[in-house]
Amino acid sequence: MSLMSVQQVAEFLGIPDIRVERLARENLLVATEQDESGKPLFNEDDVKRYKVLAERLGGL
Repeated sequence: MSLMSVQQVAEFLGIPDIRVERLARENLLVATEQDESGKPLFNEDDVKRYKVLAERLGGL
């Protein structure tokens, strides 16, 4: 399992960092851990599945 930071997820999804943090707060993208500064870390497979779902629902 590979973990991705907020910045990596934002780059992968093509959205701003703040939007990734909002998705985590709203439990639309579930963080598996937190880094030393308290920022969420995401499972790479979960991020890929979220991207597929979001594209099917009409985009990010």
